[in-house]
Amino acid sequence: LRRIGLETGGIGHAFNGSRQQADAFLALGFKLGFGGTVTFDRSLQIRRLAAELPEEALVVETDAPDIPPHWLYRTAEERAAGASSRNEPGELPRIGACLAGLRGWTPEQAAAITTRNAHAALPRLAALLPSNG
Repeated sequence: LRRIGLETGGIGHAFNGSRQQADAFLALGFKLGFGGTVTFDRSLQIRRLAAELPEEALVVETDAPDIPPHWLYRTAEERAAGASSRNEPGELPRIGACLAGLRGWTPEQAAAITTRNAHAALPRLAALLPSNG
């Protein structure tokens, strides 16, 4: 990204990297998207990063229909038998609540902070959404 001369940041979609990679994205003005992966207890590195990174670095995403949160996960055998693990945008509040738990926030705080961060990363998005004020 540095090599192509990106002038503005964005969102590191479905971030699943190291602290070093996170810091490199943040230095370029990016926010980091946390989704279904952060809901798994065994996702230790991602959960630690979600808890430790500056709050202005975080956005919440679903990556729908992929990367389901733990409550939608199905084994390969279950999927072969027809069980669905399809992720949906409606899972965003629960994913946000998981992030809130990792940070010691209320779900409402997580929603406000990550929405503010998404608007900062995607300024044209804010103009398309109804005002909460």
